[in-house]
Amino acid sequence: MHRYIYKIATRPLWEEAEQRGVFSGAEIDIRDGYIHFSSRDQVAETLALHFAGQLDLVLVEVDTAHLDIKWEPSRGGQLFPHLYGDLPLEPVRTVWPLSLDTHGQHILPPLPLAT
Repeated sequence: MHRYIYKIATRPLWEEAEQRGVFSGAEIDIRDGYIHFSSRDQVAETLALHFAGQLDLVLVEVDTAHLDIKWEPSRGGQLFPHLYGDLPLEPVRTVWPLSLDTHGQHILPPLPLAT
């Protein structure tokens, strides 16, 4: 559906993945049996609902060209990208640190329009 998808993770968890060479997911991903991602249009809402006010987060942009992503209904019937299995680091395009503005909202980097 979309070429690029996004994972929100804590910086320590992502740094561990970089050391291991693979991302196995956060606690919720491991519990649910797949890695949760968001599309470009879903990132802001995911941050607000699940990561409000949290510091030390990163936003990871992933190229789906060679991944077996399943788009499945979730929040409000929207289709969300899920990966059943580990994420190799080769498809990772960019990792941005996320900071908060003066209102406690995460500041998103400019994301590609063509996703």
